[in-house]
Parts: sequence; C-alpha cells; structure tokens
Amino acid sequence: MSSFIEKFPGIGLAAGLAIPAWLVGSYFPIVGSPVIGILLGLILSFWKRPAVWHPGVVFTSKKVLQYAIILMGFGLNLFDILHVGGQTLLLMIFTLTAAFLGAYLAGKLLRTEGRTTTLIAVGTAICGGSAIAAAAPVIRAKDEEVAHAISTIFLFNVIAAFLFPFLGHLFGMSNDQFGLWAGTAINDTSSVVAAGYTYSHDAGNLAVIVKLTRTLMIIPVTLALAFIFARKSSGQAGSYRFSKIFPWFVLEFAAASVMTTVFSFPQGLTDALTVTGKYMMVMAMVCIGLNTNFVKLLKNGIRPIFLGLICWIVLAIVSLFVQHWLF
Repeated sequence: MSSFIEKFPGIGLAAGLAIPAWLVGSYFPIVGSPVIGILLGLILSFWKRPAVWHPGVVFTSKKVLQYAIILMGFGLNLFDILHVGGQTLLLMIFTLTAAFLGAYLAGKLLRTEGRTTTLIAVGTAICGGSAIAAAAPVIRAKDEEVAHAISTIFLFNVIAAFLFPFLGHLFGMSNDQFGLWAGTAINDTSSVVAAGYTYSHDAGNLAVIVKLTRTLMIIPVTLALAFIFARKSSGQAGSYRFSKIFPWFVLEFAAASVMTTVFSFPQGLTDALTVTGKYMMVMAMVCIGLNTNFVKLLKNGIRPIFLGLICWIVLAIVSLFVQHWLF
C-alpha cells in the first residue's frame, strides 16, 4: 500500500498529461495519441519536476506500459484472422525475416546502438508503436532508445499513409494486392487504415485483417528477444533463471486474445478494455518522453532515421516481390 501511495502522484501526473495527448491524437489519427504523448513528454522533459513524482513516472513508463499491452489483447479475436493469417503466413515469414535481417545489416553499417536497432526492427516488421512498447521492457531498453524508435516509426507511418495509395494506383494494383501490401509493409494500424481505405473499401478491409495477423507476431518475437538478450547479458547459457527474463505480460496478452475468442465478450466490454489499454499506453509514452534527454535525442537522431528508412524500403520491396511470387 505504501508503495502505491509513493507512486500515485507520478501516475496521476501521467494520467493528466495523457488527456490533451489523447484528444489531439483523436483529431489527427495519422499522427496518433502515443506520438503526441511522447512529444508532450519531451517538451516537458526540460522542466525540473518535484522528486515526489519520480517513482510514479518511472512505474508508468515500465509497468503501466505492460498492463496496456495486456488490455489491448482483448481487441484481437483469433477466429477473425485465422483464415487470412493462414493464407499470408509465408508472406509474413519472408517480410519479418527481411525486416530483421535488413535492420541487423543496416545497424552494423550505421553503427546504431543494438537496442535501438532492435526496437526499430520490431516496430517496422510487426506493428509500430505497440510492438516497440512490448519489446522495450523485454530487452531493457532505455527511454531515449524507445523515443528514438517511436519517432522514427512515426515519421514513416505518416509518409506511408500518403505515398502507398499513390504507388498502388501507379502500379495498377488490385484491391487484394494493395490490401496485402499495405497490411504487411505499413507499420502502424492507423496508417494501415488510412492508406487501405483511401485506396478502396475492400482493400482497407483486407489490409486491416492482415495487419491484425501481423500484430500476433508480437508474441513469438518478444519471447525470442527475451531469450537472446538474456544470453547476451549473462555471457553464457545456464547462468540466468528463465522465470526472471520471461516476459509474462506477453503471455497475458495472448491469454486476453484467447479469452475474447473463446468467451465472445460483449463488444462494448472489449471496446472499453482496448480503449483503456490505449489510454494507458499514451500515459506510458508521456512518461518515456519525460525521462528522455532531448538534447541527446537530437544529437543521435539522424542514424535511427536512416536505419528506419532502410528497413521500411526493404520491407515494402520484399512484400511486393513475395506477393507476386506467391499469389
């Protein structure tokens, strides 16, 4: 109880600052509330806040973020995506592999920090900010690294929302072709929705289903990252406890998806849970911004952007190539 009382002021600060970020993000869905939240936090990071807020701010940026991911699992109904997921599984294997391999090679070339490279790769390959949020605590990423990754992914989300429909028409793509391309090559759900439905209603429907299927890749990828980073930090196998490094919140995220599928909760309930999860994610993004060294972020910002650009181009090209080969 005393621990919660100690954290309460900082949690309250995060909840209050998330309100304007949430409202602005709802008016500009292409940008999104999480990005607005992290930008607000970065602006306020220069403010020397009272020490009483520090424990809650740290707690929100770490633990509340994990709780948000769990609640968002209630928005995924496995039955809705099994059919499309089965058809596009091979396509996703190729695109995920290409994104991670491209990030690894580009990271070596650009000499970006390993955790920043991983976060940008995860955000590009899977689902933007949500995947970064899920992976960050698993690999023990610093707030500056999360901020780098989120801002980089945001930049290419905005570009994709406008560029992809233009390229789709330029290439003469069918609704199904564009839906598959947008669903596998655009990072964030909001940008997938914007690009897909700008192209056509049918393309938008398919793009969203494919995107939700990609979102499930959070589970195996974060589990793999937990194992890989634990081995790196320990230096040798067997010198760590698996229960210590296992990302239990990812398992709970999966359990939430299964519960929604099996028990068919009322739509109003699942909507309320996912909206709560999204709001909690905005709270966490605000706190990540508050904990970030803005000067250092700007100083090191150009290399992550180049890394994100390379990953994005690789993903888009591989998606088109494999789609043409498979379908």
